[in-house]
Amino acid sequence: MSLIDVAIVGAGPVGLAAAIACKRAGLSYVVLEKGCVVNAIFEYPTYMGFFTTAPELEIGNHPMVTGHEKPDRRDALMYYRLVTQRENLNVEQYTEVTRLHAAPAGFTVEVEKRDGTPGVVEARRVIVATGYYDNPLYLGIPGEDSENVSHYYTEAHPFMGLNVTVIGAGNSAADAALDLWRGGANVTMVVRAPELKSTIKYWVRPDLENRIREGSITAHFNSQVVEIHPEHVRVQPQDGRTFDLPTHFTFALTGYRPDLSFMAHLNPATQPDECLVLTEHYESSVPGLFVVGSAGFAGRTNQVFIENGRFHADHAVAEITRQLRDANPGGPEASGASS
Repeated sequence: MSLIDVAIVGAGPVGLAAAIACKRAGLSYVVLEKGCVVNAIFEYPTYMGFFTTAPELEIGNHPMVTGHEKPDRRDALMYYRLVTQRENLNVEQYTEVTRLHAAPAGFTVEVEKRDGTPGVVEARRVIVATGYYDNPLYLGIPGEDSENVSHYYTEAHPFMGLNVTVIGAGNSAADAALDLWRGGANVTMVVRAPELKSTIKYWVRPDLENRIREGSITAHFNSQVVEIHPEHVRVQPQDGRTFDLPTHFTFALTGYRPDLSFMAHLNPATQPDECLVLTEHYESSVPGLFVVGSAGFAGRTNQVFIENGRFHADHAVAEITRQLRDANPGGPEASGASS
């Protein structure tokens, strides 16, 4: 591929917003996505509803129309798919960025297709919009990689009548535990802390607390799972003793973190809470490398969502446009691949 203005890593809502902004600014660009368009939303629980209203999920001034107050997973998939099609966005699906190099003209982006075919993209600027949902926090315990363990919850139907252990105490764990219980599973939660997280949605927390209080859902607080076996998990409370909990399936919903390993060798500056050091335009300490959405906020993933992350893209593209214009005051900077 010839030199383009912007390579965008990630085709989530924020990456798509960046692509729309590039297109409207007259910049050549490509969106590189290792999965499908809005892959994180595709991986959400099957019947998940969003916590916010449709206007707060919109990008590119395209209205999101739903038949109910708050959109669900299906609404969002359809919306972002249609926006991608209507804008004719230049998205390369199933193309994973494996390494990012600084180059004289900007950056060299190494990619790998689904079939293993390698490739290279040359770009003046890079916008990273990878989010964090595709990188679960692993427990690092024996049995975690077995087929009866998942770090992603789908739906309750396959677990009716089975013993299911949910590890975690945040929103994902709370939603899964309640949905599994309502779907007929025998649910037990194992929580490292003495109580559920305060960040659980305000209308979900009392529901879960009541189910625990009445005994419909069992919860072991101040405890951790230390081993996972085909028919049980081994739980260790803080007092050091252990006991085996009969379990057919385990959901380890212990959180997610951005994976920026493909650019770690560039040594972008970080803050004490693991968030990247970013300017008001979301440019990192590596000149020309922008990180938007939750990807740059490892220590504050509960503060950056689609609702506010989508605006990062506009700020970044505005700054890129200014930089490229100043670098070439005699004419338009966009050249190469058409957007």
